[in-house]
Formats: sequence, C-alpha cells, structure tokens
Amino acid sequence: MSNTLTELDRLLAERAIERLLSIYVHNLDDGKFAENAELFSHGTFEIPAVAAEGREAVARFLESNVQRHGDGTPRTWHSVSNPLIDIDPSGERATCVCYFTVHQELEGLPLQPIVTGRYHDAFERHDGKWRFASRKVVPHLTGDLRFHVASPAAGEVAE
Repeated sequence: MSNTLTELDRLLAERAIERLLSIYVHNLDDGKFAENAELFSHGTFEIPAVAAEGREAVARFLESNVQRHGDGTPRTWHSVSNPLIDIDPSGERATCVCYFTVHQELEGLPLQPIVTGRYHDAFERHDGKWRFASRKVVPHLTGDLRFHVASPAAGEVAE
C-alpha cells in the first residue's frame, strides 16, 4: 500500500484483521493450540502477569494454561464483538480493541459465560499479508474458570 490509504485499502485491511480475530477464536475452541501459536510466530501474547513471545513460547503457554477435556477441546465457545480497528495511514500497521465473551459447558457444568473482557491487538503487514504483532488479553468480568485455566482436567466435571 502507498502512503495514501484509499477507502478500499482500509476496508480490505479491516476485513483481513477481522478474519484473524475469527481464526484465533475458532482455533482455540477447537483445541488447535499449535495453529494459534503459529499466528504469533512474530508476535507477543500477554495475559495479566504473563507474556509469551513467538510460536514456541505461545504454544507452551496455551498447552500448560488452557485445559483440554475428553474431546480434546477446552469445551469453550469464544465470541468476539465490537471490533474497533484503526489502520495506520501507511497501511502497514493497525490496532484493534474488541470485546470477547467465553462460554463453557461440560457434563455437570451447565452452559455459562466464564469470562468477558477485551483483546488489545496490534497487527502488521508482512509480504502483503496481515499478521498479529501483539495481543493483550484484559479480563473484565470473571465467572467459574476452574475447568478452563491452569491444571488439566482429569475428565469431566465431578458432581
């Protein structure tokens, strides 16, 4: 892109970034941690008090901090909404803040929201494609996270 960002350029950039936001949550809900780590090959991923940089560190973080259950997934459903995307005038960098809501359901644990918050993201274009430069996860409202974060579950929820 040139230094003068056209409306079409801006719309195409926003759409590519929205697609990255969606790929991330689909991968996470499907238990595809390696694929999400790949999204951060050249970026950082941060939650309160913890930061991981690059593919290997993000993969280790996800594997050790997000529980998988009997079907190999976290049994979650992430929704991303209200993205506010700002494209740098150069068309090579962008930022986005959006809401996230995570629902979870397990045998013995009814479907419920377990956490909401915001993703604060930075993106960059490399070889004509958009990629994550950074993600900061900022939780806002927190529910029952005992079957989502930290130690892996031994199975389904105990009754």
